[in-house]
Amino acid sequence: MTKNYSKGFSLIELMIVVAIVGILSSIAFGFYGDNVIASNRSEGRALLSQTAASLEKCKSLYGAYDSDNCNVADDVSSESDYYEIDTTDDISATTFTLTATPVTGQPQVNDDDCTEMTLTNTGIKGGEPTTNECW
Repeated sequence: MTKNYSKGFSLIELMIVVAIVGILSSIAFGFYGDNVIASNRSEGRALLSQTAASLEKCKSLYGAYDSDNCNVADDVSSESDYYEIDTTDDISATTFTLTATPVTGQPQVNDDDCTEMTLTNTGIKGGEPTTNECW
């Protein structure tokens, strides 16, 4: 007598594999989203550094950060519009504090680790809720 063995997967084995892949995918997707948001912070840091460099150039040429001859716009946005800086309130002739905030409707609004980033004329870097997460 010969035994007849079937080859292939049973439905139960296939369902177990699908369940495991689903669980691993859901875990990986959560980490992926957090990493994308964290990597987009570099755009906010770059925007702060570029705006600060423009203000430093203005001060060296005209003697004041808030000179009318400077070409620093009132509202500065990052390349992908993840962050914006409102420069109207925190710039005087001798000091500035720049604050980059996430743009409403962009994924950076969901960044709970870094809701805003700051940079001053003395090079002090800050962030909310913690500086370490932002810079």
